[in-house]
Amino acid sequence: MRIPADITDMIDRGGLVAINHSGGKDSQAMTIRLVEAGIPRGQLLIVHATLGDVEWPGTICHIRKTTFGLPLVIARPRRSFFEMVRARGMFPSPRYRQCTSDQKRGPIERELRRYLAANPRFAGRIVSAMGMRAEESVARRCRPVVRLNNRNSVAGRTWIDWLPIHELSRREVFDTIAAAGQEPHWAYGRGMSRLSCSFCIMSSLADLRCAARLRPDLLSAYMALEDEIGHTLRPDGTSLRETLNRLEAA
Repeated sequence: MRIPADITDMIDRGGLVAINHSGGKDSQAMTIRLVEAGIPRGQLLIVHATLGDVEWPGTICHIRKTTFGLPLVIARPRRSFFEMVRARGMFPSPRYRQCTSDQKRGPIERELRRYLAANPRFAGRIVSAMGMRAEESVARRCRPVVRLNNRNSVAGRTWIDWLPIHELSRREVFDTIAAAGQEPHWAYGRGMSRLSCSFCIMSSLADLRCAARLRPDLLSAYMALEDEIGHTLRPDGTSLRETLNRLEAA
């Protein structure tokens, strides 16, 4: 893979490359590509924001199995997803994605700051590698591949965000995984098209129905929470129960 000059400079100067890993196909393919690119192992770190009960079972085990023995840091939110929703009295939405900030980005950034402080050999230099791809959405297509993270580039840190597989297609992602002799997370083989929270505000109807089949107990917990707070996970305002009933009737 072609590594941009700004990233090569950070690596050559001994910076840390932190691989943000959700357990999904894009994170897995990105990890494979970065290891194959020859970045020194001592400068690679896997970081995963665990989602607790709403995460797909086996995710952390899958990450450990497919990341070539690289060190893994688990970032945990200060409160669970359900606790966050109860405190707000509503679910996140595609426009106001508090789940991303509170459950993923915030905990990961906190753990990476701690890791840098505990490992002065990196001299405060960090590249945060994320598996966002241009093919996924207009917003992601418009994201710069390399960007200085001004918010985190303080207190002696230089923090660069990098999208190493931005130009890969979905097919190329799965081909990369297969070529490395690996398999993607089991949920893909059971019908899911993406791996995030088991029930996600961004889920397609097909993924929602698949998740309902695979995790009925968790579905019941979501439905109970919807009833409790009078608000639904679905951006269109229909409850999960109503949405799934409509799908079954169709």
